[in-house]
Amino acid sequence: MKKYIAEAIGTAVLVILGCGTAMLVGCDAAAGGGYILTALAFGLSIVCMAYSIGNISGCHINPAVSLGVLMTGGMKLNEFIGYVISQCAGALCGSALLSLIFKTGNVTDMTGGLGTNGLAGVGENALAGLLVEIVLTFIFVICILGVTSAKAKHGSFAGLVIGLALVGVHILGIGLTGTSVNPARSVGPAIVAAIGGNTAPLASVWVFIVGPFVGAALAAVTYRALEK
Repeated sequence: MKKYIAEAIGTAVLVILGCGTAMLVGCDAAAGGGYILTALAFGLSIVCMAYSIGNISGCHINPAVSLGVLMTGGMKLNEFIGYVISQCAGALCGSALLSLIFKTGNVTDMTGGLGTNGLAGVGENALAGLLVEIVLTFIFVICILGVTSAKAKHGSFAGLVIGLALVGVHILGIGLTGTSVNPARSVGPAIVAAIGGNTAPLASVWVFIVGPFVGAALAAVTYRALEK
């Protein structure tokens, strides 16, 4: 149970810091500073959680990462299901807190939807969005599998490497899909935004569930083949 609580807390922190920063500074391509700030916020939240809950749950805080770990033999199916439920619950709580903070403080949400992901950067083309999410998740998850492998020599730097990898995929992906690579991070804000009256993000949320899971599965299969 402690692992599941840790995953819920970690995912909530990821959403609060990452999506919250996007909501505050915006992600306008004409003002690239918002890209960098948002990318750093997501990456630094991973670093922060890796060194706080990593020794409790492994700090997946992402269903796609948990799938990669499951497929490489790092966890059992029932544990995977518990992780995913906890991660989604954490994302919902984090999104609800963001909504409360911004509404109570009368702060403008520069994303218009609690930092939800979308397809505007790829011309509303779902296939293009899927490809972006598959590729970015593949890069992110194969990095995690490699740096956390028993054969790895990175030691205490693993959390930093993973955080920097997340920064990297965000720098490219923000202008295309907002960068999900994490189904929970996408589902939480989309549901809370819909409860608040903005149902638009729900139309494409499936892209940010399917894409990351496919990318993670491909990363797991590839890593297992290379590691042998």
